[in-house]
Amino acid sequence: MKILLTGASGYIGKRLVRRLIDKNYEVICCVRDLDRISLPESIVKKVTFLEIDFLNPPDLNTLPKDIDGAFYLIHSMSQSIKNFTDLEAKAAMNFRDYMNLIHVKHVVYLSGIVNSEELSKHLESRKNVEEILAEGSYNYTVLRAGIIVGSGSASFEIIRDLVEKLPVMIAPQWALTRSQPISVHNVMEYLSTAIFDQRCFNQRYDIGGPDILTYKDMLLQYAEVRGMKRYIIPIPIMTQRLSAYWLYFVTAVSYKLASNLVDSMKVEVVGIENDLAKQFGIELIPYKKAIEMAFTRLEQNEVVSTWKDSLISGRLNRDMHEFIRVPEFGVYTNTQEVEIADIDQVMERVWSIGGETGWYYATWIWQFRGFLDKLSGGIGIRRGRTNQHEIHPGDALDFWRVLLADKEKRRLLLYAEMRLPGEAWLEFTIRDDYTLRQVATYRPKGVLGRWYWYILMPFHIFIFRGMAKRIARISN
Repeated sequence: MKILLTGASGYIGKRLVRRLIDKNYEVICCVRDLDRISLPESIVKKVTFLEIDFLNPPDLNTLPKDIDGAFYLIHSMSQSIKNFTDLEAKAAMNFRDYMNLIHVKHVVYLSGIVNSEELSKHLESRKNVEEILAEGSYNYTVLRAGIIVGSGSASFEIIRDLVEKLPVMIAPQWALTRSQPISVHNVMEYLSTAIFDQRCFNQRYDIGGPDILTYKDMLLQYAEVRGMKRYIIPIPIMTQRLSAYWLYFVTAVSYKLASNLVDSMKVEVVGIENDLAKQFGIELIPYKKAIEMAFTRLEQNEVVSTWKDSLISGRLNRDMHEFIRVPEFGVYTNTQEVEIADIDQVMERVWSIGGETGWYYATWIWQFRGFLDKLSGGIGIRRGRTNQHEIHPGDALDFWRVLLADKEKRRLLLYAEMRLPGEAWLEFTIRDDYTLRQVATYRPKGVLGRWYWYILMPFHIFIFRGMAKRIARISN
């Protein structure tokens, strides 16, 4: 059976593709940018990739005609505060038309729990997408999930940031809103089992874990798992904007995502009971156990996917191939070339840069730059990286985005997603003559952009020279 997987580069999609392969399905992954396939080589060899943007009208020549089923996992909540509803509706209509044209048999959509009388814009949008997809000439199944808990999920990372950093929290009133969190492991079981199951045709199900908790409960139970004592004091006077800024400054989420999340957190997200878990033979995982499982993944450095690696989580939300060719004219550069003793060791150090490893030299300056970026409305440096030793195009790396990670050519290219009066690239190349070549390229915008480079030039010389030498010296 042949399955089309949209959102294959997203948090859920990157995990689901493995499940589908294990079940011997032939998987076709839809991505907006073929330059950004952040999956292990062992997975890439087993699937087919298509570059399709569902914001564009359907083209029958784009898709294969013999697809049996499809997963719709496209969401735009991180991309905009105002118009994500229109974007999601447009993408859903184009997807529906695609599926009608190729006569697909079954479509599964991962939605949100929408049982409250008053819904947030985010949940209204999910509900609207359900109605759009239900108009297709195929069988459909909607699985409605609330908070998804797993290593790398936005919800888990937000809870982690808040509890790890704040012994006492003066929290917004939404801390008392009830929710029904579900383990990402259970979500994978539901999705991979529902496809082609005729009992699910043209049905909608709420899926949730066994616990119904307030956000305050979730924070405190996380603290228990981590052996921490935390105090949370909800107050009713914090506005939605202040709540969004609170999340934005304390956690790694962007302000756009924080604003949309706060809007949703005011709404109770509790599912209507059904027997789908029993039908599928799924054992629901309690919230604390889900937290423990997530930390096992983190400790073993086996995080499969993270929301931060979505392009819309940062500044670079366009096709990556536009930026892989580093400009040569109208730019300023800082080039460092250092002799090295061992190519493999230097490769390992370059491929491990950022995150917990740091930047090898004056890491505190990078962290301070991230702090300033956060104050100015940027993403800051808190995103870290998904895996400390593996790296793929499209991955987030502190306040950089990985454009190219070519081990055969020994080349790593990063694009800056911090707020700048211009654009910046950082490139590492290890040559056959045992030389590490490190090039920082900056393309200014306007007079301010040029002043920015000249004012910081002494710091750039100090930081980039020290970093290149330290990477080479560490390997000796």
